[in-house]
Amino acid sequence: MSPLLRENATPGVVLLRLHRPEVLNALNLALRQALADAFHALDRDPGVHAIVIGGSERAFCAGADLQEYVDATPTDILARQMDQLWGAISGCSKPVIAAVRGHALGGGCELAMHADIIIAGQGARFGQPEIKIGIMPGGGATQRLTRAVGKFAAMKILLSGEPFTATEALAMGLASEVVPDAEVEQRAIELATHLASLPVQALKFIKEAVLEGMNLPLAQGLAWERKSFQLLFATPDKTEGIRARLEKRPAVFAHHDH
Repeated sequence: MSPLLRENATPGVVLLRLHRPEVLNALNLALRQALADAFHALDRDPGVHAIVIGGSERAFCAGADLQEYVDATPTDILARQMDQLWGAISGCSKPVIAAVRGHALGGGCELAMHADIIIAGQGARFGQPEIKIGIMPGGGATQRLTRAVGKFAAMKILLSGEPFTATEALAMGLASEVVPDAEVEQRAIELATHLASLPVQALKFIKEAVLEGMNLPLAQGLAWERKSFQLLFATPDKTEGIRARLEKRPAVFAHHDH
């Protein structure tokens, strides 16, 4: 069976479910490749407007599959081209929501951080325990976690390797919402469905401006935002959205042809 299952959750929303239950959805090369292939395909699919990543009740993803790491050499790791596999997710132009239940550790925590929104269950556990086995994060945690929560919170997490709760994640800015465990996927799909009802180009430009702006000085980030704002005035969705608001009626955006 495939290590990654695709479910059409609602019109315009796809749920990608990590499915390696025997190892708590640990990321092996096959699952990483399946995720990359799925994200490339979904980014190109005009019928898909939002993506949810989920796991199981016990684990969103417990990290890298250590069986593939234990005897690996630097050359082996280099040959796996992890940057391209992670890049397929980080480069997705559509909104991505991580629905996190149970363990989200190591590469699993990094996978969640590749999303734009994280919905966490009350029982979720996050962490970057790589230090405890003599390595360090290699999927972006030293950069993404620090940008999300700041230097001092990130340093404690990264250097100690200790896990933290969903409530702590929310307080430090790593989670968007915390809900009861049984409601995590329902809430993620509900939110993704709402996003899928909104103007496609505006969603894309907002995501792009936020992510690009994190790598730019403020003045350049603001310039990027202004240019994107100006370009949206060429879209039919802009005219429809504003007319609908003025006429006090629901907007009917161009891509809603499901």
